[in-house]
Amino acid sequence: MDEKLVVMLSTEGTYPFHQGGVSTWCDILINKLKSVDYVIYSVIMDPFVTQKFKLPRETELVKMPLWGTEEPSEHLKTPFSKAYLAKKRTNAKTVKELFIPLFTDLIQEIVSLEKNPIQFGQTLLALYRYFQEYDFKQSFKNELTWDTYKKIIRETVDNPKNRFGQPDIYCLIQSIGWIYRFFNIVNTPVPKAHVSHASAAAFCGIPCVIAKLEHNTPFLLTEHGVYLREQYLSLAKRDYSSFLNTFLIRMIHTVTSMNYAYADQVSPVCHYNTRWERKFDVKPENIEVIYNGVDQRIFTEAPSVKNGSLTVVTVARIDPIKDILSLIRSADIVRKQIPDVKYVVYGSVSVPEYYEECLKLRDQLGLQQTFTFAGHTSNMAAAYQSGDVIVLSSISEAFPYSVVEAMMTAKPVVATDVGGIKEALSNTGILVTPFDVEGLAEGTLRLLQNPELREAMGKEGKERALNFFTLDKVLELHLKSYIKLAVGAKDIVDSRTVAEAAVTNQTPGIVKSIPVVELEASNDRVKMKLFMEKGYALLLNGFYREAIEQFRNAIAEHEESTSTPVLLLEIAFAYKQLGEHEQAINELEKYELLMQYIELIKPA
Repeated sequence: MDEKLVVMLSTEGTYPFHQGGVSTWCDILINKLKSVDYVIYSVIMDPFVTQKFKLPRETELVKMPLWGTEEPSEHLKTPFSKAYLAKKRTNAKTVKELFIPLFTDLIQEIVSLEKNPIQFGQTLLALYRYFQEYDFKQSFKNELTWDTYKKIIRETVDNPKNRFGQPDIYCLIQSIGWIYRFFNIVNTPVPKAHVSHASAAAFCGIPCVIAKLEHNTPFLLTEHGVYLREQYLSLAKRDYSSFLNTFLIRMIHTVTSMNYAYADQVSPVCHYNTRWERKFDVKPENIEVIYNGVDQRIFTEAPSVKNGSLTVVTVARIDPIKDILSLIRSADIVRKQIPDVKYVVYGSVSVPEYYEECLKLRDQLGLQQTFTFAGHTSNMAAAYQSGDVIVLSSISEAFPYSVVEAMMTAKPVVATDVGGIKEALSNTGILVTPFDVEGLAEGTLRLLQNPELREAMGKEGKERALNFFTLDKVLELHLKSYIKLAVGAKDIVDSRTVAEAAVTNQTPGIVKSIPVVELEASNDRVKMKLFMEKGYALLLNGFYREAIEQFRNAIAEHEESTSTPVLLLEIAFAYKQLGEHEQAINELEKYELLMQYIELIKPA
């Protein structure tokens, strides 16, 4: 059997140590894409966090704790002799001649208003190489490093054009402490892989950039939310000084810009997020939206549980961003017209103070018998099925699983018009303005008081979910992205167009068990890669018939490769562009037959 495609999936504060939408997405990829071996590079707060997800036996885990360690190399499996020699080599001379120039470049880019993300990536690569020979802690703790840092900051804040507040000694120590902790990532060896895949345009993208520069590894960046925007919102809740606020957001801005600059493909989970990526000058041809999807075999349609009362269900953590307070106020309005209505919120408490505020408001409004906090549930499908209407009152979202899961269970949805929710619902649900308590209540009442509308809207939502947001489509598009990047063919037609043109039915068997071409081995595989590169280059430039010929040559070189079904879809797309629809259908039939065969031979 051929070796599998190896993907380094880099996460930050999520998988496999924390639950949530991003972790759900990671777990789906790792457990469902059987033809890919993953290496998880997890940036975590400290080494003591509990792992929440069990990884497949073949999945390697690299932990990169930012805090909670005395020595920066504690998390590494470095032999004592190597660590000792690194410390011994790190002296005043090496720090002055080798480290300080790189450290200066690092700090100057971070504090600068104008960003140079390409140069910043090169600086991180140079630091990565430096720390393979010299000690991280001794380099940073050297007195010359501290003096250099103070000098750069003093020069920066003294220039009013830089718009920095004056720091005190605490601010200087805190800010260089952030540098010391966050950039310990460059002190951690980056595993080799065919593709690196970051789950956010954040610090977890640093190993992906290093892998690209050091090993020429293609870089796929997925954005569930917009990391920089989320950090802006988060800063508003922190009691930092003006200097620290500015320093932190510029540091994050620097890292985010670098992610966008180096990513070969940026895949937000909705078109709404692309406006941020365009703002950061990501080329339109490098953006490919891959929507979140759910398993229609789990989130099935079922009648509401009949308990004598109409029930409104919300699936969301108890957090200010979910605006549960507006939901409670809307419940008070709905109860005045439907006295026995029930509201149930499923979700864990992420902000205890906010939960207490919610309980206080509920009690003030006398909704103790109406509004229930049911806590976390492991049976999400049953939670949706228990409701007559699903409501989401968030003030900020990307492309929430809760909306798509509700649609898949054929439940009508009332939601605030934020993020990608409109893309998910289209005209199959009711959208309201954030913080609009009366609008939220009105939309909920409209559905609760009209059973025919509830049923019709629920069925329309389910049909839309089946067409656009299935788990199988998510897996298919990610595997296609991995293969295209691995063969150096990122500049291709939009995968959404290909999928819409080629896949007319669900294909549950796709990419579950066939081996992936090993791109660096054997003559036939090398030839296949060359043919694929030529084919994608021709396809990009509109030479569809010539592209078809190259794709057929690629398939002939290595028919058992996982690339084969992907190439059949590309051939079908090319024929469709040529207007030869019968030929396109023939290629789709070959694709379907191959998928059925793969399903038959897959391991039990």
